[in-house]
Amino acid sequence: MASSSVLLSKLIPDLSKLDALDGSNYRRWSQRILIFFEQLDLDYVLLNEPPVAPPTVAVPADNQGQVDAAADALAASTFAKYEKDNKTVRGHLLSHMSNKLFDMYLKERSAKVIWDSLDTKYGTDDARIKKYVVGEWL
Repeated sequence: MASSSVLLSKLIPDLSKLDALDGSNYRRWSQRILIFFEQLDLDYVLLNEPPVAPPTVAVPADNQGQVDAAADALAASTFAKYEKDNKTVRGHLLSHMSNKLFDMYLKERSAKVIWDSLDTKYGTDDARIKKYVVGEWL
């Protein structure tokens, strides 16, 4: 058991060394945290649209009742896994943000919405940033 935890710790990066996102370090922060989620097979939460919630009301069975029940069970299982993974990813994203950003995104329940919002706000082209900095010096 101890050897498997040692092996696992070698495969998964130590996020305690990751600087909190403050906006100026978005590029490096986003790549490091995305690599972490890729290693845990959780990156789909950030990169794909969320699955549709399964129907809560039972649909009357037709001649394919067993097929429909199996499809509903699979959809429910997929949605439950997504919900669990979304909570994990959201928690890691929020835990690795500055207090200001944490407070701003705390009420958002979707990790993908947080990720996309951060990318829109801070994921600007590096060349444009350099051009802006040079322009400020002139």
